[in-house]
Amino acid sequence: MVTEQDILNAHILIVDDQQANVSLLEAMLLAAGYSRITTTQQPETVCALHRKHGFDLILLDLQMPGMDGFQVMEGLKASGGDDYLSVLVITAQPGHKLRALQAGAKDFVSKPFDMVEVRTRIRNLLEVRLLYRKLAAHNHALELEVLERTAELRESEARYRGLTELATDWYWEQDSAGHFTKVSGPVLEMLGIRVAGLADGPPDPPETGWNEAERSALQARIASRSPFLDFVFGRQLPDGSQQRFRVSGTPMFDSQCNFLGYRGYGVAIRPDHQV
Repeated sequence: MVTEQDILNAHILIVDDQQANVSLLEAMLLAAGYSRITTTQQPETVCALHRKHGFDLILLDLQMPGMDGFQVMEGLKASGGDDYLSVLVITAQPGHKLRALQAGAKDFVSKPFDMVEVRTRIRNLLEVRLLYRKLAAHNHALELEVLERTAELRESEARYRGLTELATDWYWEQDSAGHFTKVSGPVLEMLGIRVAGLADGPPDPPETGWNEAERSALQARIASRSPFLDFVFGRQLPDGSQQRFRVSGTPMFDSQCNFLGYRGYGVAIRPDHQV
């Protein structure tokens, strides 16, 4: 919200080649309570002054020798910087109003001045200008917050994976189509799933010995997008011994509740821990 004091503290530039007009406008602004007022009778200095001070409003006379108000506005636009250029043009030529608005002016007043109208238009333009500036600052703060939260999330994900790798034998992630996107350890052997995209990964798991009922139950859990904890399955090795695994997984969703895939971890169960 823009307060009355915010408006009165706005920085205003008066540009007119006639000292009488400059003095009249400056006296009017001071009487209305504005305190940050800069003036110039040299239009060629406006761009440099604006780059230095970032005025909230420029009161610009259109008819000036050497460099007129239209050329000043072209220079202000060419110099870049602020997306919202608040210019109130002053003209004695009614035909210039449309051209001035097309050139980028936000409003205009006619000579001779109606002081009540000038004060009203100045206040309205300043209120819009300050609201725009506050909105831009708020959006910038939101962007910084998003970047900060994203960095925190990435750090949290890195810690999670690090701790998982320390506490388990395998860590794995799948996308929504069931393709592995991240693996650590012999996860392919554990799950018994061929992953064509991981050309440099471990070899395909043995095709025999798996308990197909257990593997089917595991795949059904994943297909249902349900979390599972300590799911046990295994296989029989050629020498007749049993190899058992325990795996846990949880589905991943984005902020719009769209399914992204799965991630999980698993361990090989030592023979002395097998039931």
